[in-house]
Amino acid sequence: MMNLVLLSLIGNIITLYMLVVLLYWTAPWLELNLHQGYWRLIPRAASPLVNSIRKVLPSMGPMDWSPLAAVMALWLLRLLLVQY
Repeated sequence: MMNLVLLSLIGNIITLYMLVVLLYWTAPWLELNLHQGYWRLIPRAASPLVNSIRKVLPSMGPMDWSPLAAVMALWLLRLLLVQY
């Protein structure tokens, strides 16, 4: 029972982090100011992962695909750890 709760918690945390990365990626299009109020937490949380993936991915024109690659990597990690 405790193992199931722990796996569910891990899956929920990874899902929440996926949403943070997606919000970080779409914030310019949604015209969100990520430098005011509680929104400042979004770049602090998402930037380390996105920047590390950005260093590995080759340049693909004007579009930055590193946040999408980060979400896909998190999805794969969640799938492997929690199986959902």
